[in-house]
Amino acid sequence: MKKLLILFFSFLFMSCANDSESDLTGPVPIKISYNSDVKPIIQSNCLFCHTNPPQNGAPMSLVTLLDVRNAIENRGLLDRISRPQGAPGMMPNGGTRLPQTSIDIIIKWRDDGFLD
Repeated sequence: MKKLLILFFSFLFMSCANDSESDLTGPVPIKISYNSDVKPIIQSNCLFCHTNPPQNGAPMSLVTLLDVRNAIENRGLLDRISRPQGAPGMMPNGGTRLPQTSIDIIIKWRDDGFLD
């Protein structure tokens, strides 16, 4: 009986593992819009420096949809937020890399045509 209980609890604890960050962040929404999906990511992670006017040496503002779209199309924003943690030029500067789900949302927003 004691061995059976040990086996049961061992199985129970092993089945509660989380092997991936995507398990915690959820899937990318089917329809992405700037106001409901992208703007909150930018506000939470980028506006410490990329405000208007930019602070802390940031080269551009990311306050509006047009600012973010321009940064994606002409300033390499997707490259910068997709770099590995600690890589030179990774954004947010000096911070933690965005969760892949957040990056995927921004990529899908671009791929879907930058919807409002």
